[in-house]
Amino acid sequence: MERAKELASINRKIVKIDQAFAPAIKTLAPCTFGLEKPTVTHYQSLIRSVIAQQVSTAAARTISGRLQEKCGGSITAAKVGALSLKELQSVGLTGAKVRTISELTEASLSGEINFRKFTHMSDEEIIKDLVPLFGIGRWTAEMFLIFHLGRLDVWPIDDLAVRRGWDNLHGNSEPIKPKALQLLGEPFAGMRSVVAWYCWRAS
Repeated sequence: MERAKELASINRKIVKIDQAFAPAIKTLAPCTFGLEKPTVTHYQSLIRSVIAQQVSTAAARTISGRLQEKCGGSITAAKVGALSLKELQSVGLTGAKVRTISELTEASLSGEINFRKFTHMSDEEIIKDLVPLFGIGRWTAEMFLIFHLGRLDVWPIDDLAVRRGWDNLHGNSEPIKPKALQLLGEPFAGMRSVVAWYCWRAS
């Protein structure tokens, strides 16, 4: 219940800082970040994100299902690491995604990335761990922080839907640029993921 109270309090603060959010917070689905425990591991969540890049939700689901089958029912670093590149490609992954998944798996197995430590790491430390991997950009890392870890102060200014939602809420005639949005997010420090949620919903 603590997180639910925190989110309700954040909603009130957002409206105090910027009245433009009042209608969205009143009428759109409330933010749920961190209310439920994730049903997948950190590793599985990232694998799913990689699979979902630039394909439809249905295609991503099919590919994930095939990979899960290849892994005998559960996608783990040890099981994915035991598959050949050919086997990985056979589930419908592109060469680039095979490389990303292989690098992520290797980093996980070698301990180069220690998912157990993520709970105690800052957002930026986690991003620094993930971004050097081929095919995992800042945006993928930010989505992982927000949707999987339930972090409340991530500000994904490179996300087109976040920018579009901001424009819609503020009645902007010119599309906002990421740099400008970075500055406009500063008054919301500590709760920027929640602001992003309402921008997504308003896009």
